[in-house]
This record gives sequence, C-alpha cells and structure tokens, in this order.
Amino acid sequence: MIEQTVPSAADDRVRTDDEHDGEPVLDLDGVTREFGVETAVDELSLSVYEGELLTLLGPSGCGKTTTLRLLAGLDRPDGGTIRVDDDVVAGPDSFVAPDDRDVGLVFQSFALFPHLSVGENVAFGIDDWPADEREARVDELLDLVNLADYREGSPDDLSGGQRQRVALARSLAPEPDVLLLDEPFSNLDVSLRTEMREEVRRIIKETGVTAVSVTHDQEEALSISDRVAVISDGHVEQVGRPEVVFEQPESRFVAEFLGQAGFVSGTLDDGAVETDLGTLPADVIEGLGREYDGARVDVMVRPDDLVATPADEESFEAGAGADPGNGQIVHRQYTGPSFVYQVTLDGGDHVYCEHNHADDLALDQRVRVDLRVDHPLAWFPAE
Repeated sequence: MIEQTVPSAADDRVRTDDEHDGEPVLDLDGVTREFGVETAVDELSLSVYEGELLTLLGPSGCGKTTTLRLLAGLDRPDGGTIRVDDDVVAGPDSFVAPDDRDVGLVFQSFALFPHLSVGENVAFGIDDWPADEREARVDELLDLVNLADYREGSPDDLSGGQRQRVALARSLAPEPDVLLLDEPFSNLDVSLRTEMREEVRRIIKETGVTAVSVTHDQEEALSISDRVAVISDGHVEQVGRPEVVFEQPESRFVAEFLGQAGFVSGTLDDGAVETDLGTLPADVIEGLGREYDGARVDVMVRPDDLVATPADEESFEAGAGADPGNGQIVHRQYTGPSFVYQVTLDGGDHVYCEHNHADDLALDQRVRVDLRVDHPLAWFPAE
C-alpha cells in the first residue's frame, strides 16, 4: 500500500545558492592537492557566502581535512585558486601565510595554553590591540560563550565543553572573515555532543561569522549546517541544504553515505514503476517523467518511509488466503528509541524500516512492508 501526503515546508532558516546576491566570502576554484601519486583534493570548487555555516562531510581519507588545511594556509595547493573576501590567498603565483589570512581555526584538541588564564587565552590573538579594546573584546566573548565567571581561571579546571567554548572565543576574537572548525566535537563525550552542537551554532550565528566545519558525523553535519558539501575522493559529490542533500541525493555515494538507504528496482511503464512494494506512480519519484519510459530504475527509500507489519503466515500456509507478506526480517538494530529492521523483499531488494521501540518484530519474521511517502523519492539508473 502506498500513501502520498503533501511534503512539509522546508526550513526557512537555510538559504539556497540562488538566494545569494553577492560575492562569496570564501571561494575555491579548481583546487588540487597531491601527495606523490595520490590526489587528496581533485579540482575542488566551492563557494561559501556571508554568515553561513557550511560543513564538509565525508568518510576518512576523502580530502575534507586537507581542504580545511588549504583554506587555513597550513598547506599549499598544487593547482587552483583560493580567495578570502575576494583576495587571492593561494594561487599559481601567490600564497598568503596562515598568520596573514583573515581566518580563524578551532582545532580538534582545542589547543589551549595551560599556563594562561581563560581570559588570556581568549586575548592571545589580539595582544596587539589597545588594552581597553582588548579587555572589552574578551569580556564580550566570554559573555557570549557563558564563561564570564571563569575569566581568571585555568583551562585545566574546565570541562571539555567549556574548553571548546574558550577555543571558539579565542578564534573569534580577531573578528576573522572566516572561521574554520576541524572535527570540533570529536573530543567530547557523546552526552555532550548534541548540547555543544547547538551551542556552537548559536555562537556562530550570533557573531555573524562565515564558518566552514569538517566532520565525518552525518548527524552533526545535518543538524548544525546551513549547507552540507559531501566530499568523495577529493571532490564535491553534492552541496546543498541538509534536507535536500539527504532526501534528494544526486549520486549513489551520497544516498548510501547519508543514513541508511534501501533501493527497490522496477521498470517505468506508462507513468508508474512496479516494485516489490507495489506500484509507484512516477509523480512521487523526483524527476522521473515519461521520457524515461522503459528504463530500469532503482528507487531510494529511507527507513522512515517504510512500515513493516507481521504477515499472517500460519493462516496462509493453512490455505486460508491470508496475506503472506512481501519480505523477511534479516537483521534488527535496537537504538533505544527505535528498532531499525533490515528486510529482504521477495524480489531480492533490501530495505530498512524504522519503528518505535514498542514494535518488537522478530528476526526471520515474515512481514508486509508498505511505503508511506511524505516527500519525493530519489531514483538512480538500475545497477
């Protein structure tokens, strides 16, 4: 059974590229970085606009950290151009050292100076400012990160979350054009990460700084970012608002890297695709028009798009004509609030179904999987 509902409205806090009417604060054009025979960054092009928080997301070794180092000036590209506020900071004929770029960097380890007080750490990058302006800036930032009472204290006496906020305040002190965050939550306890993600986003938005973050954590990237750039093998696979990248991936890599993606195959015939989940009208599948008639396609479904209900096997086997279902549970994952069931459909396709923890279905159980569509479904040419 397929039920179609009206898609929910997009979060209007996030801007799309075509809503930007100015020059980017940060621009990478064909940037390449090679290490021997390995190409870590491969002609990467990307723009970041004023006031937005963009996250580079990808697996280990994809080139995202190298890209951040190139932005910070800690490494030099072998090709392409990097501009900050329309000034070339790296290119074929120029390279601006890290200290001379208007860029702040928050390290994974926070890198606070233990011999300095909290206030002195924040003031470290503005020691050439007039004393009264420097003191006012430190006060302003410690108020912003809710650490005004810790100004004279030692970083060693702070929690991990507090040290992160001090590191953020120190990077913001010189009022950089761009703030870079390198896996900013990786050294925090799991229980702190969600809280600190929201706190860091609040601080960035209140200051209005343009920020680029790097992470391999999908939940982190989707929750804090205005836009996400998914990186694979040194290039951008897709960049866009988190909900667009998640719900409308432009490649199988993006689809499979973000969350759990199942695929059901079928052939488009007369405006519909017949699958193991039933007949899918083409108008619920993103961009699948009649011009593709006869094409074999794989339609992507996420766990929250599907519902599994127990099949009445005993009645069916007894000849009572009950529903035998259309698949079998082959794996189940308990996450606390929910179960995620992996189901192999009778035609061989594999999908995932997310249920409330109270819906306890058994391994190897026969089920009927139904599709609940509340957004357009993405599709790819069949493999």
